[in-house]
Amino acid sequence: MITLTSPIKIARIQTILILLTIIFLTLPVSNLYSGTKDDNSNFIVQLELGPVWQSLNDVQIPNNQDGTRFSVVDLAGNGPFPAFRLYFTWRISRRHDLRLLAAPLKITESGTFDTPISFAGKTYNPNQKVEGTYQFNSWRLTYRYRFHDGENWRWWIGFTAKLRDAIIKLEQNGLTSEKTDLGFVPLLHLRSEYSINNSWWFLFDFDGLAGGPGRAFDATLQIAYNFNEYWSLSAGYRTVEGGADVEEVYNFAWLHYAVLSTSFKFF
Repeated sequence: MITLTSPIKIARIQTILILLTIIFLTLPVSNLYSGTKDDNSNFIVQLELGPVWQSLNDVQIPNNQDGTRFSVVDLAGNGPFPAFRLYFTWRISRRHDLRLLAAPLKITESGTFDTPISFAGKTYNPNQKVEGTYQFNSWRLTYRYRFHDGENWRWWIGFTAKLRDAIIKLEQNGLTSEKTDLGFVPLLHLRSEYSINNSWWFLFDFDGLAGGPGRAFDATLQIAYNFNEYWSLSAGYRTVEGGADVEEVYNFAWLHYAVLSTSFKFF
């Protein structure tokens, strides 16, 4: 879990990103290959780092006259906050992959409300300091099938089993209340890679599904560079949007990530 309150932590993340870039730029660049075409590695470990901003994060618990709708953005600010992800991919065969993802996220900040807020059975006073916590940890297992393998383009389609571990919590002068949510979410998966040349390539990766009282979308577009047959570095933009409108909870959020990612292929 990450508590996103300290500028020192942001500086540490930025230092790590700079060091990673320096390390990978000094790796030997011989044996460059088309990372999307002739990759025979069986396993891939990928670390993704970068700041995240929230442009929308509205909450009402319970989702009726007993709850007050408020904005986590107004309470905690837009950011940026540090975040990270860790992927592990097993290429079972040339066309079949399994991928594990750990994507923890926890924002804890303090602010004030302009009006009284009823949240999860408690009422919080205006113009007094309130500490708010928004946690949305995502653990996923993805199966995908490569259905197109062209000269420049490769495409996968599959499905993702997502375990959502969410907490929204308020604290004020010893008063506290929270709503927890641990649940399973099925998502569709789509991935595409385009080779520019033997070392540069674009990637698009998407998990998402909409229907009923809620939706969830996670999409990224990045440009990648292969240093050699083992290491690559990519950078780009990720957006995560979604939420639910049910009797117990109303929560919709929209997050924006600037990401830098490094991958190591082996065996």
